[in-house]
Amino acid sequence: MDLLLAINHAVALLPALLMLGAAWTPRVFRTSTIARWQGFNRLAVLALVFAAISLGLELIVARMPGHPAFGGGHAWFAPNLFGCWVSLLVQFLGTVIGVYSMRHLRGEHRQGTYIASLAVVLASVHFLLLANHWVTLIGAWMAIGFGMQRLLTFYPERGFAQLAAHKKRIADRLADLLLIVAAVLAWRTVGSGSLSVLMAQVAAGVRAPELSASATLLALAVILRTALLPVHGWLIQVMEAPTPVSALLHAGVVNLGGYVLVFFAPLLGVSDVAHWCLVVIGLVSTVLGGTVMITRVSLKVHLAWSTLSQMGFMLMECGLGLYQLAALHLLGHSLYKAHSFLAASSAVRNTRILRLHEDGHNGRLSLLWAPLLGYAVVWCGQHLLADLAWPWWWSAILALAWGPLLWLPGRQRRWHALTGLAMVVGFTVAAFVVEYLPLGAGFAPFAAAGPLAFAGMAFMYAGFVALQWWPQGFVGLRQWIYAGFYLDELYTVLVLRLWPQHEAGSAGSRFPTTQSVPARDE
Repeated sequence: MDLLLAINHAVALLPALLMLGAAWTPRVFRTSTIARWQGFNRLAVLALVFAAISLGLELIVARMPGHPAFGGGHAWFAPNLFGCWVSLLVQFLGTVIGVYSMRHLRGEHRQGTYIASLAVVLASVHFLLLANHWVTLIGAWMAIGFGMQRLLTFYPERGFAQLAAHKKRIADRLADLLLIVAAVLAWRTVGSGSLSVLMAQVAAGVRAPELSASATLLALAVILRTALLPVHGWLIQVMEAPTPVSALLHAGVVNLGGYVLVFFAPLLGVSDVAHWCLVVIGLVSTVLGGTVMITRVSLKVHLAWSTLSQMGFMLMECGLGLYQLAALHLLGHSLYKAHSFLAASSAVRNTRILRLHEDGHNGRLSLLWAPLLGYAVVWCGQHLLADLAWPWWWSAILALAWGPLLWLPGRQRRWHALTGLAMVVGFTVAAFVVEYLPLGAGFAPFAAAGPLAFAGMAFMYAGFVALQWWPQGFVGLRQWIYAGFYLDELYTVLVLRLWPQHEAGSAGSRFPTTQSVPARDE
């Protein structure tokens, strides 16, 4: 078993090392741009193969008696089951994005910088997923931020890109500070910086105010890193970066907050405050993102607000203790959002064709009975398929979240009804089956916050219905919704006062002021 564990650790490190090689090898040998892309793509495919092998080995090791759930002892790096799943997913997305970028950026300057930054981000993600020590966790997350900073400012002459990257930098540094304090508190309490030691002591029943404070600070740091309220604006405004950068950010980087929460589930269990923070801020972000999203015309901006809503929902799932569902949500959302960004041009064309053939208004009755039908599907699945004792509020939340799939727009109502019903049934089956999948996450429902989460989702759904039933009655409110209730302006003004543009702006570029932001989709 010791030999197998050693092999497992070595193989798990190979994707990160290969991506580091992809970042630094071209700088050493000074190859051409085409050769750099070819080298990156070959190493990315090889890293993908090793990520798949690592997952297979971890599935075998996880079934062995006596295997620790959170890695090995005092090692700085140690694979875990959910981390291996995310590692395979991110490397797959990174490989696809590399091939896409090679064609998408043809003829652009600074492609060498782009390749190196992309490789550094992927390597740092792998290190984060393997982190078994506070130092490696914080260091890897900081490295991801620095790599993404260079990708988001690929066009340094664009002022709005510089402003968005600047706002992200401030949020990242604040998150780093919170993580460092959380690490110090946990380290002093358990006497070790090893995350596996921390989890073992928490599982053994160790409880202390310092651990509760550490869990709360960790939750707040994840909120900042995941671009939830009140620092969400930069996520919407980085659309001036190349499309593959948006795909990487929304599908593989922002989602890492969900992974960290799933990994630290035992620590979060000692702090009710951490759960309430995740539920409240996640819920508000879900409602805000979902509401603003329906008013946006630009496809990329629409997808960005969708990411805010999805990330809020994922963190709300973690706050409610539904870590297994949050893990499945993370994997599914990553694949969906990467495809949506990379296929953005096709989506525009398909939408135009669709509007030529049908009426876009939803039937009023379908808006009312959609959540009822969704709840009936969830109830039937719960009692006929899995016989799970889910709390009522979670079944109701799922029904509200999946209700829009059952809306009946246009003239092809029968087709829409069958397609929507099939999707709801499929999602319901997946939600039940996930309990039996080897994802490396579990359930620890935080029932106290369940009714609040349900009330928030019901409020959002009622807002959707009202906006569609009486569109002319909300003209003034619609302008506020379109602007995101101007919440980001407060953060922007604060950032520029704390770190003025003439101190943070790059040479030759100036940040736009809040007064110069156009009232349209960028």
